[in-house]
Amino acid sequence: MKSRIFKFKAWNTEAKLIVRLNQIDCIKGELHKKGHILLQYSGVNDKSGSELYENDIVLIDSKRSIIHWDEARSAWCRIEEGTPDVKIPLLHKEMEDTIRLCNYYESPDSFKARF
Repeated sequence: MKSRIFKFKAWNTEAKLIVRLNQIDCIKGELHKKGHILLQYSGVNDKSGSELYENDIVLIDSKRSIIHWDEARSAWCRIEEGTPDVKIPLLHKEMEDTIRLCNYYESPDSFKARF
């Protein structure tokens, strides 16, 4: 059985930048990085091959969605702009026509207000 690879990048809360990490602290089984918000790779890529991470904002059929981990389903999903209570499963096939725009933390405040 092939093992799953876990990838992370992070929002550096001081520098206000998305960064790749070379080290993450693991304390009692929980991952931490001081001064950062960890963002996990969802396991899918957009149509250009860009990896999609937690809180990435994507464009699907001219609608913006945000990538989100659904605790209730234990699965990745997306939430379309303006519909915060509707969680749509994240499907590999659907991502073939998806474009990654930016991450929520990098986005303009006008985007943030919509999610």
